[in-house]
Amino acid sequence: MKKLEQLNWNNRFAQLPSDFHSRVKATPLSSPYLISACTALAEELGLDPAELHTPGFAQWCMGHFELEGTQPVSALYSGHQFGHYNPQLGDGRALLLGEMMGPNGQHWELQLKGAGPTPYSRGADGRAVLRSSIREYLCSEAMHGLGIPTTRALALVGSDEEVYREQIETGATVMRVSPSFVRFGNFEIFYYRDQHAQLKQLADYVIDHDFTDLKDNAQPYHALLKTVVERTAALVAQWQLVGFAHGVLNSDNMSVLGLTLDYGPFGFLDQYNPGFICNHSDHHGRYAFDQQPSIGLWNCSCFAQALLPLLHEDGETAAAQARELLELYEPMLVKTFASGMRAKLGLVKEESVDQQLSSELLELMEKNKADYTNTFRQLSDITLNGDRGKARDSFVDREAFDVWTDKYRKRLSLESRDDAARKQAMDAVNPKYVLRNYLAQTAIEKAQQKDFSMVNDLLAVLQSPFDEHPEFAAWAAEPPSWADEISVSCSS
Repeated sequence: MKKLEQLNWNNRFAQLPSDFHSRVKATPLSSPYLISACTALAEELGLDPAELHTPGFAQWCMGHFELEGTQPVSALYSGHQFGHYNPQLGDGRALLLGEMMGPNGQHWELQLKGAGPTPYSRGADGRAVLRSSIREYLCSEAMHGLGIPTTRALALVGSDEEVYREQIETGATVMRVSPSFVRFGNFEIFYYRDQHAQLKQLADYVIDHDFTDLKDNAQPYHALLKTVVERTAALVAQWQLVGFAHGVLNSDNMSVLGLTLDYGPFGFLDQYNPGFICNHSDHHGRYAFDQQPSIGLWNCSCFAQALLPLLHEDGETAAAQARELLELYEPMLVKTFASGMRAKLGLVKEESVDQQLSSELLELMEKNKADYTNTFRQLSDITLNGDRGKARDSFVDREAFDVWTDKYRKRLSLESRDDAARKQAMDAVNPKYVLRNYLAQTAIEKAQQKDFSMVNDLLAVLQSPFDEHPEFAAWAAEPPSWADEISVSCSS
């Protein structure tokens, strides 16, 4: 394990021409202090965990100094926001500090969010507040704990310096970590500007650094589009399986690596409501939970459009090829979701009745306002010949649940695993804990009073959400009534 300055830093993205980014120095907040750090991620990076608790680490995470080789830059991109093209966006409050290689040979980029204005801040202050920073920090690691591709968070650092949003709050920064932060929007801006040379240079950069297996492909840009489409479809299916709503699926918030990117007004389902809208700013429900699969495809279409000049010199031929590759989205999404749902139900074999069985359960959950996470977790208590399990208590119409349970048991009879083995497998894919909004809000309110204990306790629980954690069992309960009053928006 190495000290911070001993890591071998560089910044390959910064070595691209200035068309792609702007060199930026942080404008740090004063007197930074560490709120929380992810020891497990530090070890993956090859960073000595003791470094996390040094004054210099907090100062670095607030942008007070640069490490040799890092070359901080903010990336230029555009994107479709709520369905409308915005010709120039970019990292308005994020600095890509640099890149290093972990002990296992994995390249990691580190990005500081909330370090002050950049050329793309559009008049804003480039800051992040404690409230939004806690949400991003915790949910990044919560998604990783759930096994869902995501950017990560190494540290959360605070300052008593004031930042204004809807009200005066204290500022904070999050040190984000990812193999790459390249977005769909990085490609879109060069397509719409007719800068095809830069478009090709970016595609080659991504292939050379993040999709090395595509280098020798006879049609590398077709292969890139295929990979992005399939990864995006698989990612969205995984969101649906755990009841995660992103909240603001603009094309500039989509990762070309198929990672969950940009945690703002997200929310995990409490009661199962397919039309759940977690973003108070989403007045028309464009990004509602049940719209995410179609929006994922819509965003892939934006990405495909950006790649058209690279697919074929003839526009009509390029468009036809793009449409053919986009047709891979739905089969991948359906396949991933169906496989995941069988696992959630403890089914190994694939039978024709499986889709109907899961659909009927979801319909029952919606009608009975059953808790999404707890219902699936408690299904493992159902035995083949006896117990109907705790899940039954979540249903007002228990007779209807009993009818479904009889069908479920009939289906289970086709399996070879016994009740105990099936329960173990189901509990390994159905989390007991997710980052419910009321838990995040409670942790935020404590942190605003300088009590960071719940932030750190939540981090520990959410890193292993399938375990029991009996001392925190209350966090697995259905939310209190006041949770319905929580409102999150794009400023969150």
